[in-house]
Amino acid sequence: MSRVVQGDKLADFTYQTAYEQNLKISDTVKRVEGKTAIVFLRYFGCVLCQYNMREFIVNHGVISKTGGQLIVVLQSDPAIVREQTKGKDLPYDIICDKDQELYKLFEIGSAASKMDLFDDEGRAFIEKLKAEGFAHGAYEGNEQQLPALFIVDNDLNVEYAHYATLATDMPDSHEIAAMM
Repeated sequence: MSRVVQGDKLADFTYQTAYEQNLKISDTVKRVEGKTAIVFLRYFGCVLCQYNMREFIVNHGVISKTGGQLIVVLQSDPAIVREQTKGKDLPYDIICDKDQELYKLFEIGSAASKMDLFDDEGRAFIEKLKAEGFAHGAYEGNEQQLPALFIVDNDLNVEYAHYATLATDMPDSHEIAAMM
């Protein structure tokens, strides 16, 4: 596969969550009338990813009002996601891609170094999150992984594709909903 662009048909793939295996994205996108936002983050222990996931929970209503859904992909082991979520009913699925097969399939790149993940503003934001009580958890996968976002319709046609250049270069729930 190559990088995904608007107008492509997203490759169908099989995935697992912390609680289910052998799910197909082609079936998952049909659970709703609207579009599906597939958000590739880094891993569960990442402070910024914890913030993003909480923001997706708090503002999930703006996405569901579009008739669509949001799915998060992490480089996390299903056991870690189970431990961290402790059976909580999240308003979105978390795809566990600990071997980074989907990141590779869709050519979601990495920063050249940990310092290249964030600019000065991003580093200040991480410090603010830590001051608010966000704590770094276990390291998993590729520590330098960059995020990405694909919005697809029920036939996996890509209506929006975004490859982040920094870890903080991602739309929030309101921006995602506006594109759905």
